[in-house]
Amino acid sequence: MKDKQDTARKIGEDTHDPVGRLDRPGQLRLLVVFDALLREGSVAKAAAGLGLQSPAVSRMLAQLRDLYGDPLFTRTAKGLVPTRFAEGLRLRLRALAAETEQLVTVPLEGPPATKTGIDNDWVHPPLISAPPLAVRPSMLLQGQPTPDDFARRLARIGHNAQPQQRLAKYIATSGSGVGRCRPLAREEAEDALEIILNGEADPVQIGALLATMQYRGVTAAEMAGFIEALRRHIGAYDVSDGLADLDWPAYLSPKLKAPPWFLHAARLVAMAGHRVLLHGHFGQGQDAGKLELAAESAGIPVCASLVEAKAALAAGCIAYLPIGGASTQIQRLFGLYSLLEMRLPLNAVVHLLNPLGAAASLLGVAMPSRRDILRDTAILLGTRNLSILGNNRDFAEFTPFRATTLFRLIEGEPTDMRIAARKAVAAAPPPVAYTSREYWQAVWTGAARDEVAAAIVVDTAAAALLTVPGCPAETFEVARTAASILWQGRSV
Repeated sequence: MKDKQDTARKIGEDTHDPVGRLDRPGQLRLLVVFDALLREGSVAKAAAGLGLQSPAVSRMLAQLRDLYGDPLFTRTAKGLVPTRFAEGLRLRLRALAAETEQLVTVPLEGPPATKTGIDNDWVHPPLISAPPLAVRPSMLLQGQPTPDDFARRLARIGHNAQPQQRLAKYIATSGSGVGRCRPLAREEAEDALEIILNGEADPVQIGALLATMQYRGVTAAEMAGFIEALRRHIGAYDVSDGLADLDWPAYLSPKLKAPPWFLHAARLVAMAGHRVLLHGHFGQGQDAGKLELAAESAGIPVCASLVEAKAALAAGCIAYLPIGGASTQIQRLFGLYSLLEMRLPLNAVVHLLNPLGAAASLLGVAMPSRRDILRDTAILLGTRNLSILGNNRDFAEFTPFRATTLFRLIEGEPTDMRIAARKAVAAAPPPVAYTSREYWQAVWTGAARDEVAAAIVVDTAAAALLTVPGCPAETFEVARTAASILWQGRSV
């Protein structure tokens, strides 16, 4: 930001760019046009609102880009989308434009000036006074704050304001209705969640912020800001620490009744020598410890802190970290689901937490729109290797008898891989002599045969092996063969 401001000041001193030689009125005119572009999202609409021709507004947009050294807007099918730099100037520009409008439209106090001499006898009040100029409907209600008042009020809340006041600003910025709101910038989202995680937010503010963001739709920049706040809050390790090879989030719906076959797949990956950290959550009710029980039954250490998880990986290549072990405050935020009966942005964001800074991550995402935004968020965070299973679950467990797309990052480059469905096999009859957990264990030990469950485990392990950096498998078929060998030779 500072570099761009310095560049703007120097334009005209070091170059012959005409933008640098603009006089004060010319600069003010550019700023008014900038405000109109932010409000309208279109050169044509901004020109119409200002009473200018579109080519003139286009030329001034080019001057603004030169002035700030930033593209300011990106053209999309939905119009002009402001860059993060331009979005950060929105409130200041709106306040400036509103003040300018008021200064030139408020009538001067005192009696109107009259001419002297013979023309005085022509003075007569008009039969019908000119009505006020038409304005936005919100301005017609006496005493109601206008969007301009709203913008000026938010602009006065600085970064050093009290936490609750800053959070109130972010809530108003994000969810105050059409024409008044915008997505939070990455730094704003980071500050907002940090206030919540530090326990400095009012409970009403927490629900208001997260619910309005969920309703509007979270952006990749907001998710990246949230992740940075979460990682700093729990004291997460960095990829450069080299503590883990694969991060495997396991945030399950408490309504899930199926056995966690993916835990068997994670065990296979650990058997291959890759360090796997699973972290997750399973509701707040009486079944909240389902994953902990399953992990213990599978011989996977259940860790109460990041330090324990780090030691467990060093000793045995696999560990499970309940989210409460990383932060009880994050666990409490998950409890909002029972109060609101809706998923909040945190439910999606936490999949990219990566507490031990693993070199790669394996996710499962059910909603198609969320797959792209999670991958875009990972790119913003500098993630190099990632696989998202495009299936019907929000945790990484393969659906082998249905065609599946892997949404990947390979050394930072996005790519998609389509996996054909396996040929259907006959499902095993419902277990009679086993409980669900006993049957899940029996499939691992070989006491029970289930080709469907075995296919789920093998293909899930194959996706994980394909994701880990340095894995020799270049295709899914090769990774599936390696996973099958591990399954056949598993330690029971």
